[in-house]
Amino acid sequence: MKCDVNKIESINELKSLLSKSGKPYDMDVIDKAIAAAAAAHEGQKRSSGEEYVCHPLLAASILVELGMDSETIVATILHDVVEDTSVSLDDIAKQFGNDVAALVDGVTKLSKLSYSTKEEQQAENVRKMLLAMAQDIRVIIIKLADRLHNMRTIGSLPEQKRRDKAKETMDIFAPLAHRLGIRAVKEELEDLSLRILDPVAYTEIEEALALREGERNAFIESIKQRITEKLKSIPIECYVAGRIKSITGIYRKMYIQGRSFDEIYDIYAVRVIVDSDNDCYNVLGIIHDMFRPIPNRFKDYISTPKSNMYQSLHTTVISKEKIPFEVQIRTWEMHYTAEYGIAAHWKYKLGIQRKDKLEERLAWVRQFIENQKDVDDAEDIIRSIKTDLSSDDVFVFTPKGDVITLPVGATVIDFAYAIHSAVGNRMVGAKVDGRIVSIDYEVKTGEIVEILTTSAQGRGPSRDWLNIVKTGEARNKIRSWFKKERREENVEQGKAELDRELSRNGIKLPEDKMNEFLLSQCKKQHCATLEDFYAAIGYGGIILSRIMTRIKEDYLKLAKTENIQPDTLVTAVRPRHNNGGVIIDNMDNCLVKFARCCNPVPGDRIIGFITRGYGVSIHKNDCINVPKDMTKASEPDRWVNVHWEESVKDEFKATLTIEAKNRNALLADITTQLASMHVMIHAISARESHDSTVIMNVTVGVNSLDHLQSVMSRLGKIPGTYGVTRSRSSG
Repeated sequence: MKCDVNKIESINELKSLLSKSGKPYDMDVIDKAIAAAAAAHEGQKRSSGEEYVCHPLLAASILVELGMDSETIVATILHDVVEDTSVSLDDIAKQFGNDVAALVDGVTKLSKLSYSTKEEQQAENVRKMLLAMAQDIRVIIIKLADRLHNMRTIGSLPEQKRRDKAKETMDIFAPLAHRLGIRAVKEELEDLSLRILDPVAYTEIEEALALREGERNAFIESIKQRITEKLKSIPIECYVAGRIKSITGIYRKMYIQGRSFDEIYDIYAVRVIVDSDNDCYNVLGIIHDMFRPIPNRFKDYISTPKSNMYQSLHTTVISKEKIPFEVQIRTWEMHYTAEYGIAAHWKYKLGIQRKDKLEERLAWVRQFIENQKDVDDAEDIIRSIKTDLSSDDVFVFTPKGDVITLPVGATVIDFAYAIHSAVGNRMVGAKVDGRIVSIDYEVKTGEIVEILTTSAQGRGPSRDWLNIVKTGEARNKIRSWFKKERREENVEQGKAELDRELSRNGIKLPEDKMNEFLLSQCKKQHCATLEDFYAAIGYGGIILSRIMTRIKEDYLKLAKTENIQPDTLVTAVRPRHNNGGVIIDNMDNCLVKFARCCNPVPGDRIIGFITRGYGVSIHKNDCINVPKDMTKASEPDRWVNVHWEESVKDEFKATLTIEAKNRNALLADITTQLASMHVMIHAISARESHDSTVIMNVTVGVNSLDHLQSVMSRLGKIPGTYGVTRSRSSG
């Protein structure tokens, strides 16, 4: 039965928004696109049962609200026709032009991006997304609208698929929306994802907000009125609005930073929009006259913009009702950028008085792609998106006063590589505010960091730094150094590592067949020669443990043609499960114990050592007791390939060293914080150091590396704490 276009409500909604926008949209072309999409999707239904064409139409409506141009609206309406119907890109180009076809092609290339795909396919799809962004940023804006509408209507999908989509959204698309500066899209994507990933916490926060809604609205209106009247008497032209912090923003502070609802100072916020930069600072002084400012809660993002070009003054003050609230002060241009990010280029292009900064805003896209061009591992790419595009930044100063923006958790090594590759490669140490710190020291906003370098020939970064750095930029520059400067060493080490893995997994072929087999694997990893393949393994560009499954599968297919007995094959290629959440290849029913010298937890890269009479001892790869070069190990055959099971629920012990100012109730604060996180304490000891400093070792139970890092982050926020590090030994 043919669909009646006139009865599709989403068409009327889209046309109404286009009409109300006041922008000169090309309605003839848009009507033509609507008709083409309706015809192409004829008979297709969404999982909810509605006409499929409603989805691209409502995604286009989101972009009308963002002020995008006619070409983007047309491409959004047509974005699924090439993937899901018989319409080709040539058909699109002939009817709507090459620019629209290119946008549709860019989005179509991203359509298979899924968090549950194979790692290699996911890495390729993410890379395609980045390349599409570099060619035309509108591609990712269309994709964000597509994902936002899908998240709004995700309720009809099975539970596991909802969770997969929500996690993918939180990990990839929300960070991209943040980096593009599209606040409303970013916050809604996060809130919709959180509602699926942690429904209990989401409901708790939602109810807490609803419980005080009347009181909150009255309070905000009162503050708005007082500020407006005061500024009129100056006089300063202004617009004052109130807002409530997003549920995800509150969630991060409650469950990650360990605060109660009442301890979050910026749940309430008032925004003051004025005409000039000078007015911003004048209003700041007036606000501080009217209300008592809270110390250390002022941030000047006008003189130091965020990485996504966000600018505003933030200050937190206390009202006469003893209620803390945040005040954001900005100009109209800053407001457009804060609300619409990169989309402000299209929405308010004619209204922005200064030179449009589109190229400057897009520079990070090209830099990000440059940093990822040699990365083959999906986990590294996804990790880079989550960290490098994080919504939380720190602003650190060089000794000359230049500002370096880094994600929260970045180390002094990340800082060095953010300055220049040469500075990072020649780094031998660092000073923070004049004090020597360890190379894994995490920098904080406002600190002055000085990198100590050497001019000695032959010096360079350590491979251990790869496990310390936070940013993809630093990680890739370190790998690049090893790739260029240590090629012979990399080739030798990579070949030895590959030979050892092949031997452990029972992969044996005649020399000519083995070379042919390895060349096929080499091409799959985008390496031109076997030497390049060995070198990539040696410098860490290719992680063998992550490609061995594919190598085994390919060997199984090849070996069958070579008449190797099936039983031998099964023994050679099947990983065996053991206790402790660890899989040991080629071994079954074996005792597993975790080495006390390094205390590995799920998420650490690990290796096993076959002990005499005590099973397999599991170590971290960077443990001091693991040989750096297995070819020089005294008993290399006793080192075995191991990895974590996908889902590990066991508890693992980890020892943390806390350095803090010695004060009353310090121990109570630490134990209270751990108890609030439901973390078991297995042992605790303390000793007084110099200058009233105490060193405390706490052994706790955690279930993953992420869990451990969360615990360390929470402990690091206890007043008087200088640093929290992971100890090598359980003590």
